[in-house]
Formats: sequence, structure tokens, C-alpha cells
Amino acid sequence: MKKTLLLLLALLPLGLMAQKKDIQKATFEVNGVCGMCKSRIEKTAFELKGVKSANWDIPTHQFNVLFDANKTPLDSIHAAIATAGHDTPKANAPDDVYANLPMCCLYERTKLKQ
Repeated sequence: MKKTLLLLLALLPLGLMAQKKDIQKATFEVNGVCGMCKSRIEKTAFELKGVKSANWDIPTHQFNVLFDANKTPLDSIHAAIATAGHDTPKANAPDDVYANLPMCCLYERTKLKQ
């Protein structure tokens, strides 16, 4: 009994130091065209630590994401999706990555104002 109590007291600080989750929801536009784009965008988001759900709607281009901001900040989600070839309001895809997307995935691009 005494050993159990000591063990619990020893482990208590570890539980107190655990970082609280900061679950956030965000919606933003992601450029894309088709089902292949949807798959690429969602897969890219799910590869990020802390992303709990990701859904891109083809007709509206709206991307909904639920994520732990302590593990992945929102700007990192924008950057990752852009790196996969899809422009967002905060990050443009590199030109060479965009150019290598399948023909059905090419969308009309608008550059961010720097």
C-alpha cells in the first residue's frame, strides 16, 4: 500500500506536466478541381501531427479541418497543402509542383500579394 502511494505521488508531476490539447476548427478555401485533388489535399492534411479531421468540398473549394494547435499550427496546414500543389489564402504552391499536377487537377491560379 505504501509503495503504491509513493508510486502515485512520483507519477503525479508527469500527469500535471502533460500538455493540454488545443483543439481548433478552421475553414478556408483551397484551390483544386477534382476527386484526385480532394484525395491529395485531405491526405496531406492527415499526414500532419494533430490533424483530427480534414474534408475538402469539391464544388465550394472549402476545406474544413479539426486539429490540435499545440501539435500543428494552422499556418503549417496551409503550407503543407501548398507544398502538395494547391494554393490557399496563406500559401501558394511552388510553380514546379503545380506544373506537375495531373491535367485534370490544374486550376486557375491567383498569386498571393506579398
